Amino acid sequence: MKKARYVMFASMLILTFIITACGATPTPQLVVVTATSLPPTEAPAAAPTPTLEPIDLSGPKSGSAMKWVDGSTLVYIPAGDFTMGDGVNALAHNVTLDEYWIQQTKVTNRMYEQCLKVGACTTPTQVLGGPVFSNPEFGSHPVVGVTWAQAQNYCAWIQGGLPTEAQWEKAARGTGENVYPWGNNAPTCNLLNFTNCYETTSGVESFAAGASPFGLLDMAGNAFEWIGDWYAETYYGNSPLANPTGPESGQYRVVRGSSFETDNSQVASTIRRFNEPGDSERDTGFRCVVSDPQPMAPYCQLSAFIPTGVKVASSCQLPEGVVTDQYCAQGETYAKVNLSFGSTWRVRGTRLICTEAISGGIRQLTCAGPETIESTNEVVVCNPACSNSTLVEGVSPACDSGYTLDPSTGMCNYTPILGQAGVAGCPVGYSMMERSGQQTCVINKDANGFCPAGLYFDDLAGMCAPANGETSAPYGIDNSSLAAQTYAGCAAGYTYNEGFQCCQTLTGGTYPGCAPGTVFNSEMGACIPSATELSGEGCVTVRVTTVKCSEPVDTCGQHSASESRCIANFCSWDEKNNLCLMPTPRP
Repeated sequence: MKKARYVMFASMLILTFIITACGATPTPQLVVVTATSLPPTEAPAAAPTPTLEPIDLSGPKSGSAMKWVDGSTLVYIPAGDFTMGDGVNALAHNVTLDEYWIQQTKVTNRMYEQCLKVGACTTPTQVLGGPVFSNPEFGSHPVVGVTWAQAQNYCAWIQGGLPTEAQWEKAARGTGENVYPWGNNAPTCNLLNFTNCYETTSGVESFAAGASPFGLLDMAGNAFEWIGDWYAETYYGNSPLANPTGPESGQYRVVRGSSFETDNSQVASTIRRFNEPGDSERDTGFRCVVSDPQPMAPYCQLSAFIPTGVKVASSCQLPEGVVTDQYCAQGETYAKVNLSFGSTWRVRGTRLICTEAISGGIRQLTCAGPETIESTNEVVVCNPACSNSTLVEGVSPACDSGYTLDPSTGMCNYTPILGQAGVAGCPVGYSMMERSGQQTCVINKDANGFCPAGLYFDDLAGMCAPANGETSAPYGIDNSSLAAQTYAGCAAGYTYNEGFQCCQTLTGGTYPGCAPGTVFNSEMGACIPSATELSGEGCVTVRVTTVKCSEPVDTCGQHSASESRCIANFCSWDEKNNLCLMPTPRP
């Protein structure tokens, strides 16, 4: 009997050990996260989770937008044919491409900084005349000074690669054989940053009027873009008809697009360029293609944001500077700018002369420009009484759907909820859907109208869904086992936390920064819209375009006796020969 008790006690210990071992699941450390089936035990089986019926999806539409893991926005380009080349700059030929997603803007300094801080990227080269990578003022400018390998490495970090020539050109021109991204109208300084209109790079979201047919920005001007293909001058003559990827090898890599210094004759979307893959230039950046986006696990934390439609009040009232008219008079070109009283102003550049007057109770500048070309220049208007401190009364930061604001840190923490709808329905950021006879909550758009990163809004389903069509992916829903089975893991530099069902940084707080077009405000602890371009405390920059009124006539020679008079008449001074010359035409 005593022996039997020993046998029974030993059996219970062994059974307890087996059950304990089965219940301990280690936190996954690999990029790909999968669930492992538990070995059979004699423990009572848990009640099975009811299987929910699939959800019908329409799939992404042409131009559908989806936030991605680096804070960028991916745009969907559907499969189909288009004409590549124009018969002038490059051989025209028909190309068929599969569907793909491409970044709406060039990769910015702020995006690249995230990759650098988690140890997945290397530092760009600081090239004389380029934006300072480490200066937050240039956070929304394209990252430049990167080699082909650095660009490709970044794209691999976000599950993608550099676009092929064909992918880039289709995204830039659309399928209608446009000369430029915006159509066939001649390039001007309100459509793109080129021919030294602004003398350096600009924010990647600055030229909405120059968007491509698919809604991509900056496909012309600002900075050239690295392409994945090797370059061969005659490649178009024998390239595959479907999904061409360039020659197998070569000396140069393809570069497409144009930069802030490019002449207006070199802006057409079909122009091919090339460069040594090891070069890093002050005007060369890149954007990435993600051909088959897989659902990545959510970040554990994100920055809060002020919704785009909310007006942020400030104790520093920004002055008014509004262009009200552009016209020709007696062959001269003029623009009118209304100013608020008490503000100061100055002209930035040498191609605009402004005078101030009060007309009908309105303070107004009359600005004259070069009459033989369309020209865009800047007037900086400032409020000298500004303290530049932001007021937060009545403005509440918001979070992405599936996140809640932590008042102690000001960060948005990933907070998945139970899938079943409660008595009050579903929380903000979710919508209710009936599946298999149950009322369930599914993730929806945030206050800015965006789905969480990795999801697009599907019109047929009326919910946010991953691009691979996996409708059971538990974004915002508390289901650890399903999450482990569904998510493709985390980007390099992050580790998956099974308890929180999200990606935690390994370096202490490095998560995606503010999206292009927004800046982080430390007092509000949130990303705020940066539609107004600040030029210092309480200043706004007004871009003033003067129209072309007449054909160029050489009137500069008569001013060769005076350098100051030469410059004042929009001419170029030849210091060596003491001559006043006609300037090189540029907008």
